Amino acid sequence: MARSFLITGCSIAGNTAATLLSRHGFDVTVVERAPEFRDGGQNVDVRGVGREVLRRMKLEQAALDQGTGEEGTVWVNEDDSAAARFEADAIDGDGPTAEMEILRGDLAHLLHDAAGGDVDFRYGDHITAISNEEGEAVVTFASGAIERYDAVIVAEGVGSKTREIVFAGENDTRWMDMTITFFTVPRTADDDRMWRWYNAPGGRSVSLRPDRHGTTRAMLCLSKKPGGEQDWGQERQKAFLRDRFADAGWDTPRILTAMKDSDDFYFDVLRQVRMPRWSKGRVVLTGDAAWCATPLAGVGTTLAVTGAYVLAEELARHDTVADAFAAYEEQMRPMVEDGQSIPKIAPRLMHPETRLGIRLLHGMLGVASLQPVRHAAAKLIGGSAKEADLSRYD
Repeated sequence: MARSFLITGCSIAGNTAATLLSRHGFDVTVVERAPEFRDGGQNVDVRGVGREVLRRMKLEQAALDQGTGEEGTVWVNEDDSAAARFEADAIDGDGPTAEMEILRGDLAHLLHDAAGGDVDFRYGDHITAISNEEGEAVVTFASGAIERYDAVIVAEGVGSKTREIVFAGENDTRWMDMTITFFTVPRTADDDRMWRWYNAPGGRSVSLRPDRHGTTRAMLCLSKKPGGEQDWGQERQKAFLRDRFADAGWDTPRILTAMKDSDDFYFDVLRQVRMPRWSKGRVVLTGDAAWCATPLAGVGTTLAVTGAYVLAEELARHDTVADAFAAYEEQMRPMVEDGQSIPKIAPRLMHPETRLGIRLLHGMLGVASLQPVRHAAAKLIGGSAKEADLSRYD
């Protein structure tokens, strides 16, 4: 009888693991708390070893074809003039804009569809209890069902509730002192194919990014100590943003107006997940539930697909889940720790408090965008990480 795996979380990491485990002939079930597949979300990029994972899954070209079409990144002044410009073609995708820029929902959908009909997807349900018994994990669902699996893979987000059921109190959260908001706004004639980034005094940034759906993706960032804002209701969060960004300038009034009726509003106070272990008995963590590096690191999606790939391959290589989990952690720890190593001062430097600070930032970026330092600077801005060795799975 084929081994059976339950995956909780139907986004990038969960769908990657589901597709690969199914291809290895295992019985795979995916449970998702949301009532249906969640489309939408902001731009994500996949680089380096993450691209190799998609290549091995025969999905690399499809992901490129479904890209956002972003052509580079430009820091703008309040009058929309360019302070610094990084063309993606000129820096081979190593800068802020990668060659593979795709919306989170589009990539998750691509990975979901790759599983075909071989994976049992269940929506509108979630785990309420897991018991590690001899030789199996006994799972209780909110629906009342009780089922048994060889292992449970938790591929949820940074605030994973299933993680807290099994690993209660083990997450040593690292707060990054940054609040971030994403949502979709109507496209205007002035929106081009560049990621336009605007800094306002008070540690604020506002940016607009292209997509392939005829709309534009907006992002508001605020450098501040955490104050529990992630737990507020959506209307309170929107009111907070309207108050803090009311005088920011540039295209901010248009963005705040669109925010009022946004149906894909996402708000979070950025924090890293720091777990001393990723497995316990027959339960294992992957993706943001295991190690959220935050968007500041620039490697979150690469870590998600790589971690899920390594986990699936190790489960296929080993007769026991304990050995597979240990090998998975050994392979992924160095890459994760490197990805999480971004100093907390970095986002503060990119979000100056004063107009003088903004002029200094723009001056530094302006120099970095010029030859011959452009390539070296772009690699620093775009992020870099140690990479898991996939040759053992050839």
